[in-house]
Formats: sequence, structure tokens, C-alpha cells
Amino acid sequence: MIVLILGGTTEGRLLASACVQLPGVVTISSLAGRTNDPLIPAGDLRIGGFGGVSGLTRYLGAQKIDAVVDATHTFARQMTEHAVEACAASGVPLLILRRPGWTEQPGDTWHRVPSLPAAAVLLPELGKRIFLTTGRQEIGAFAGLDDLWFLARSVEPPAPPMPRRLSVLLDRGPFTVEGEQALLTAHRIDVLVTKDSGGPAAKLTAARALSLPVVLVDRPAPPPVPLVPSVEAAVTWLRTLMTHAPAGDGSSAGGDGQRADPADLGLG
Repeated sequence: MIVLILGGTTEGRLLASACVQLPGVVTISSLAGRTNDPLIPAGDLRIGGFGGVSGLTRYLGAQKIDAVVDATHTFARQMTEHAVEACAASGVPLLILRRPGWTEQPGDTWHRVPSLPAAAVLLPELGKRIFLTTGRQEIGAFAGLDDLWFLARSVEPPAPPMPRRLSVLLDRGPFTVEGEQALLTAHRIDVLVTKDSGGPAAKLTAARALSLPVVLVDRPAPPPVPLVPSVEAAVTWLRTLMTHAPAGDGSSAGGDGQRADPADLGLG
């Protein structure tokens, strides 16, 4: 069975490592190519875009992909939409792997917003020194807030437009609670802005300890396809597909040449 993992996340790398241990499974991890020094997953690798829905559809057919696992970032909305359309057109089973979102804890002061522009509107009411951990691609949402000072952390430098008063910290996690508290204190941060990407959240624990408000951008609603919260659950899904593949055929196609419907497997 040939599995395409749409990766770029810790879960994507862990899934690739798990899949190479499965007999009869070949994995191809696809990275968008937006980071110059990405962490390389196990198995085969491709880097770069597919060329939209039509390009991804052609790729699925040309590579004889039997299953796709979308393990992209929670906020990679366009890639997920393309995967849904291309897999539906190709009859290829699709699974979305998403880590659970964050849950507010006692002592938290969270302000949930639907988007980064909505976060920018709210910020002047909350503070003057802002810590942005929203990634580098949409930092332009905060351009024009000239009365505020920003510290933005990202793996690579952001591109314009950017806030006028901006300091950039190039760093890659994992981060510790102690380190995050020291960073927030040293820069006199009074508001944290982040996306609800889930996973380890030392910055949220540090903000709670320092009684700092957090502006949290809600994650987009997932499409109506099978979704699991863990690598282990994704491996189980793949094993189930393999179990339902016809004898002597490494694909997930049914006996009439049509691919098995995940809903028929109890996975819909």
C-alpha cells in the first residue's frame, strides 16, 4: 500500500516513522517547501506544491496512491481543501490527523477570535507589548498598529508588510515553561497572540503564571471526512484499510476495482 502523508508537522514525521515499520507499506511524505531547513521524515520525500486540486489529482493517479493522510498544520486550510477535493475525485481514502486543540485552564485569561485580523482589532484594548507566535506568513495582519511594539517568533524571517515596531526572534521549539517565562519577562510582554494549534504549550503555561492575557485564534472547522487526534489512531486506520484490501493486491481498491469506502470500514 502506498501512503501519501501531507506533512510538515511533528505528527506527520511521527506517522512516517511508524509507517516505515509496517510491512507492505510505502510512505511518501510531502512538504510544502516553505522552510529552508525542514526536519526530514522517514521514508520517501517530495518537496513543493502539487499545482492545485488538478495537480494533486494527477499525482495521486500517477503514483498509484492508495491512501492519503493529511497531517498538515491545523491552519493549512487550502492544502486540506485541495486534499478533500482531489481524494474525492480520485476515490482515494483520506484521513485527517489533527492534534486536539487547547482547553482553557483555571487562571487563564483567553480572548478567542476567529482570525488574525480580528486579533489585531482587539490588541489595543489589551496591552502595548505583544508577543506573536502566529507564524511568519500572516504577520501583515498587524501592520499599521504603530502604537504597539511586537516581538515575533518564527523559524524563518517574516516578509512585508510588517508592523513598524517589530523585533524578530528566529527560533524553533520545543520550548520550556521556564524559558518562556524568562522571555516574556525580559521583553516586558503584556499580551500573547497565538493560534489554537494544539500540542505542547509552554507559552500558555508561562502566560498563566504571569497573569498575561492571551488572544487565541480559533482553528478552522474540519471538513466532513474521517479525523483522528493521534498518530496511533492514524496507524490503526491504515491497518484497517490494508485488512480490507483484496487478497494479492496492495491497494485499497475493492474487488470490482473501486476503492474501499472508509464509511464501509466504520471510519466515516
